[in-house]
Amino acid sequence: MFDLILFTAWSYQVSLLEFTAAVTSLVAVYLGTTGRKIMWPWWIVSSALYAIWFLDAKYYASVATQLIFVAFGVWGLLAWKKTGAQPAPLSLKGRIIVVLAFAACWLAFAPYLKSVGAVAIWSDTFGLLGSLIAQVIMVKEKWENWALWFAVDIVLTIQYFRGGAYFTSLVYLVFTAIAILGWVRWYKNATRAIS
Repeated sequence: MFDLILFTAWSYQVSLLEFTAAVTSLVAVYLGTTGRKIMWPWWIVSSALYAIWFLDAKYYASVATQLIFVAFGVWGLLAWKKTGAQPAPLSLKGRIIVVLAFAACWLAFAPYLKSVGAVAIWSDTFGLLGSLIAQVIMVKEKWENWALWFAVDIVLTIQYFRGGAYFTSLVYLVFTAIAILGWVRWYKNATRAIS
């Protein structure tokens, strides 16, 4: 059923699975910009669907990312109050830790992906680790999560386009625009709460 081709765009066949994963992901990410708790069930479903699709495409780091997103979705659902996110900034120390941990893990993990035959090793590792860190700081309600999502979405837009996954590349391009919206909304809410 999921192998059913819904349409072809740019000589690229879009399956029911990829389309459904894309639509539910777009809804989840947009709801994330609003800080509403309802985003988390959408996040869980979209992540599970994309995990299946990425497995077939052999983007193994992306599979791992999506499976972890399912777990983080449950965490976010339990951690956020009924009123949703209350954005706040990371401390300077927190920002430094995020950057150093990201760089160290990126350099350490990429060779492993090469050993298992994954495609797009460096960009997929960047996407995996950047997404995980962004997800953690999103659950912790820090507005900087959107800056990291922005960087991750740009890298993955290019990766999926180069890999011929044009529809998913387009989805990630839209995620990039949504990340800007989330960044602005959460930053405004965080600065409003501080003043």
